[in-house]
Amino acid sequence: MRPRSHERHRLGGVGWLRASVLGANDGIVSTSSLILGVAAAHASQTNILLSGTAALVAGAMSMATGEYVSVHSQADTEAAALAQEQAEIEVDFAGERRELTEIYVRRGLDSKLAAQVAAQLMAHDALGSHARDELGFSAGTRARPLQAALASAGSFAAGAILPLLVAAWAPQRHLMICIVVVSLLCLLILGGWSAKVGGADMRTGALRVAFWSALAMAVTTLVGAIAGTLA
Repeated sequence: MRPRSHERHRLGGVGWLRASVLGANDGIVSTSSLILGVAAAHASQTNILLSGTAALVAGAMSMATGEYVSVHSQADTEAAALAQEQAEIEVDFAGERRELTEIYVRRGLDSKLAAQVAAQLMAHDALGSHARDELGFSAGTRARPLQAALASAGSFAAGAILPLLVAAWAPQRHLMICIVVVSLLCLLILGGWSAKVGGADMRTGALRVAFWSALAMAVTTLVGAIAGTLA
């Protein structure tokens, strides 16, 4: 007999994991890149901190707004689909039962068993059965706009505060190198952790996040240095 842990899959947390990792990663990368760009333009530490703080607040609000609008659109689409399905069930209950039966037949059940399953499920919860098996909706994947917005804003702010704290505490002559080291270290940990939670290879996940983040910071630093030279 296989141990129960064999049956534990990690797919249930993919949605919140994606949103949290995206928010934290974006917070670290965008804020550290902005700070590096401003520092490369020879700005004072006060201006660097002001820029970093503005990036944290604006980025968190932007993430929250974008996620809320996006997920709310998904929620509206789901609600419209459920309303349409409910209307179809009320108008043609037998036809909807046959439709559900055909779905189960395509999934491998023989026609008699599929008809029995469809009849019992629709007698118990007709709309829920069609939502799950025809439309692909489930309680675990329902769109929650406000929750998504708060999670995105919070994870972004948590990521953005790291380079901002380094900028506040590090000596100005070592500020840029400290930002790079701390940010890349945090990104390596974040990438490895998210890969582990998702069941993927930790080393690959960590290096992928760190590489593209380092590239973003390098480009922003270069642009800041050029702008500082031309100013």
